[in-house]
Amino acid sequence: MSDNTLSQEQVLVGGWSPYHPLTAEEKAIFDEAMKGLLGVVYTPQQVSTQVVAGMNYRYKCLAQMPPAEVVWEAIVEIYKPLKGQPIVTHISRI
Repeated sequence: MSDNTLSQEQVLVGGWSPYHPLTAEEKAIFDEAMKGLLGVVYTPQQVSTQVVAGMNYRYKCLAQMPPAEVVWEAIVEIYKPLKGQPIVTHISRI
């Protein structure tokens, strides 16, 4: 049986998971961290996660600065502590 999902035991502690489609929870974390960010609009396409004291997320996004029609790819990194709000830690164009 192969369904592209990994159990907790299959992901190395501290290692990044393979990129996968966002769950509703991962999308909510992205939206919460990006709230109030002005200028570039980031649309997440996939996410990779890393278990730390909390959780790190790397979102592969399409980025655009309206009203321009130019679109590029970017990685938005977000840290979600065990307690508290998620925060954007880094954004890089790829």
